[in-house]
Amino acid sequence: MPKESTPLVAQISDRLITAIATGEFLPGSRLPAERDLAGLLHVGRTSVRAALAVLHERGLIETQRGRGGGSFVRVQWTPDSHAAVARTLQSRWSDIQDRLEAMRRLHGAIARAAAESRSDDDVALLQRRLDEYRDAASGRGKQIADASLHLAISDAAKNGTLKSMLLTLEQEISIGAPLHVWGEPDGMLAAEDRGLREHELLVAAIVEGRADDADEIAREHARIDLELLEVARQRAERAAAAPEGRE
Repeated sequence: MPKESTPLVAQISDRLITAIATGEFLPGSRLPAERDLAGLLHVGRTSVRAALAVLHERGLIETQRGRGGGSFVRVQWTPDSHAAVARTLQSRWSDIQDRLEAMRRLHGAIARAAAESRSDDDVALLQRRLDEYRDAASGRGKQIADASLHLAISDAAKNGTLKSMLLTLEQEISIGAPLHVWGEPDGMLAAEDRGLREHELLVAAIVEGRADDADEIAREHARIDLELLEVARQRAERAAAAPEGRE
């Protein structure tokens, strides 16, 4: 049995369980290597290894050996996930809201700068990335295409400081940044369709040089992260309060 004997290991395992439940890492995704997780979470590799053992025992991840191996997500939620997600999001909720508001403002500033500074090459890349999002498979495919599109917008802004600030904040919300939280299967298709509509509006505003519109659309689009986290928080709190932590 994995050991959860220290508060730190329990905290790390709760954070990783929450990352999986909220769709930072969807089923089939490989988690970052132990040393990378240790760096992202500012903890030691031994503690990360113990936390991963907890996730393995609970059936959330599986380990594959050899080249291309690692820890891979099996499922998003198990009955044991609810309490961990509730603890993690409740304890961080004020900070999450604060950081996501800052991210919204940065997304707006970056979109505005992209509308003012985009080159012909940037326009072509943005159109290509939008097409890739439109054609990508639901779930991981859309999540990866979304990150690629937003990175292209950041590059079109021609401001490395803004890009770096946004990535730093994103990493405080999502361990897998620049991938964003992607929610749960029940609401995923609707969120992805909404994302496509907003991506189309955002790219059009940038391409046409409508800086005010790009700023506003980007800020509104960035609300999705908070909405998905709120859905997960409410689900976890309801289930954690029910008998045996079940919904």
